[in-house]
Amino acid sequence: MKIGVPKEIIEGERRVALVPKEVAKLVDGGFEVQIEAGAGSGSFFGDAVYREAGASIVDGAKAAYDADVIFKVRKPEPSEVGLLKAGSMLVGFLEPLTSPDLMKKLAEAKVTAVALEAVPRISRAQKMDALSSQANIAGYKAALIAANSLPKFFPMSMTAAGMIPPAKALILGVGVAGLQAIATCRRLGASVEAYDIRPATKEEVQSLGAKFIEITLEEEELEDAGGYGKEVSQASAQKQKEVLAEHIKAADIVITTAAVPGKKAPVLVEEDAVKGMKEGSVIVDLAAETGGNCTLTEAGKTVVKHGVIIHGPADLVSEMPVDASGLYARNVAALFEEFVKDGELNMDFEDEVIAGSCITHNGEVVNERVKAQL
Repeated sequence: MKIGVPKEIIEGERRVALVPKEVAKLVDGGFEVQIEAGAGSGSFFGDAVYREAGASIVDGAKAAYDADVIFKVRKPEPSEVGLLKAGSMLVGFLEPLTSPDLMKKLAEAKVTAVALEAVPRISRAQKMDALSSQANIAGYKAALIAANSLPKFFPMSMTAAGMIPPAKALILGVGVAGLQAIATCRRLGASVEAYDIRPATKEEVQSLGAKFIEITLEEEELEDAGGYGKEVSQASAQKQKEVLAEHIKAADIVITTAAVPGKKAPVLVEEDAVKGMKEGSVIVDLAAETGGNCTLTEAGKTVVKHGVIIHGPADLVSEMPVDASGLYARNVAALFEEFVKDGELNMDFEDEVIAGSCITHNGEVVNERVKAQL
């Protein structure tokens, strides 16, 4: 079976779907791996190291797509869909809930599309959880961006001229990215508090030495089956904003990570709250690509509004492509293993991982949530 890895063509994307270490494992397992020339250059993996790992280097996307299985990081652009062979498998971040028309095209092309976002959050699938591995990097990088932008110290500093108090950081959304942001801000010496609609995250926040902000909402269930926060009522959303506004105004740094899969990011930071922040304060909005948690965020840009520096990174993880690619490659290879038995593809839809992550197969959209979108 031949596995192809094309170069990512979305502007700013520096990750690659397979790194040499994982290539070597696949080759040892009896698979043939072909890498498009230069596919790993953005992640500092040259063609030579891929050859040493046992891969063949091919020229151009068309040659890379001439394979039984394609590993990608980002969803295919329209120009790439036509390069996929009928009967082939595509594995990557496919954004199935927000790109249902693309999923329909993949089905029509008779491509078996497997989305890493759709991998069920069960113990057995932790090694395949690319959302978490990449979010961990985003949370770390967000804290560094905040520290670099803030025009004051993060840690408390005692000097002959007097004491400088620690910066106050507020983390909104305590998933993997939020927890890493908390941990990194703490390591840099900031005083940290955090909020998430899921009360169960309180202990995780406190275990990292941060203070948890408690807001009682009217909903009984605030977490979905996948462990993500649910959308709340308008009344609850308004209560959140009112309580958080006071904490936002007191913060030097606000890092927002709140997201609802397949939907626009919830607004947690209104313009009035930004107006109340001290000039020179910093907001890093990790939900910028899905609308932003702050109403003043501009995706892909850094802007200054009311004296506050607001970062809306569009592809933050790609700024750390070496580790991001390494972790992603392990995730994608682990997921692929679930679909293989005795060297052949095994589409066992009784298997929870296969049934959950497979979006299209045999010319049809097979994922119920994507069907509903269509």
